[in-house]
Amino acid sequence: MKADIHPNYRYVVFQDTSSGDRILTRSTIETTETVTWDDGNEYPLAKVEISAFTHPFFTGTMKIIDTAGRVERFQKRYGERKRKAPAATMPAESNASETESTDAE
Repeated sequence: MKADIHPNYRYVVFQDTSSGDRILTRSTIETTETVTWDDGNEYPLAKVEISAFTHPFFTGTMKIIDTAGRVERFQKRYGERKRKAPAATMPAESNASETESTDAE
C-alpha cells in the first residue's frame, strides 16, 4: 500500500446543533474544534444540523429546519409555477410506405 494517501480514521464526536445531542463514533472528517467526552478524553467535534436524534424519519415527526431559506427558494421556483399545456400531438403518419410496396408488386 502507498503511504500517506489514506485519511486519518479516528474517534470524533458529532453534535446535533438543533437538539444538542452528541454521539462518539469513528470518522475521517476534518475538524478544528475539540470537546471533552464523558470518559475524560478530548476528541474532535463535528457539528451537524440534522442527525438521527432530530430526523423526521427516526423521530416520527415532521419538522422543517430551514437554515438557509431553502424551502422559500424551492417554493419560489417550483411552487408558483403553472403547468404548461401539453404539446400539440403530431398528425399520424400516413401509410404511404405500405401502399407503395403494395403497388410495386
